[in-house]
Amino acid sequence: MQSETRYKRILLKLSGEALMGDKEFGVDTSVITSIAKEIKDVHDKGVEVAVVIGGGNIFRGVSASAKGMDRATADYVGMLATVINALMLQDALEKHSVFTRVMSAIEMKELAEPYIRRRAVRHLEKGRVIIFAAGTGNPYFTTKVDGVYDRDPMKDKDAKRYENLKFIDVLKDSLKVMDATAISLCMDNGLPIIVFSIKVPGNLMRVVMGDNIGTIVT
Repeated sequence: MQSETRYKRILLKLSGEALMGDKEFGVDTSVITSIAKEIKDVHDKGVEVAVVIGGGNIFRGVSASAKGMDRATADYVGMLATVINALMLQDALEKHSVFTRVMSAIEMKELAEPYIRRRAVRHLEKGRVIIFAAGTGNPYFTTKVDGVYDRDPMKDKDAKRYENLKFIDVLKDSLKVMDATAISLCMDNGLPIIVFSIKVPGNLMRVVMGDNIGTIVT
């Protein structure tokens, strides 16, 4: 008999950078295969899984905007980068016999379904993994960390990692977990956020089983 999972439905936010491995840009196929296996193991436990995927490994809208590109155009290009990553993750998952659907905020019928909430819920109920693409990522800060810190750990080796945080503290102290609107929505609906490293094998399973890793925001 399978042990009980703590969470029955999860939304996994993957940064584009998480797909790079040791590369300076693009996708490391061994990394995306490893992530697909992690998702499959959780899915096989009966957990409903949706994935929001970023595109910073291919294109970062803010960086391009800072160099003179029109901000709206730069953001649209970044959204398209998330679609590339979504299709690659879909391929990796289906090679592991996991049925998936890519849903896009920008209509592109030949590649992905348009996002419709009821349809997305139905896919989850039927045991399909949903990958959300095009515009749901946040390009303003890195997500290549294993938790929430009081300072940027990429720049300050003495940065302190929090184990537990309250939503209101994240908003009040401007801690860079995700955009403030998403934090507020999670707070209003009682949805916990767990920030952890996907690079450590088995971490995703540890999260859904309720192990104390990374930072939990409640």
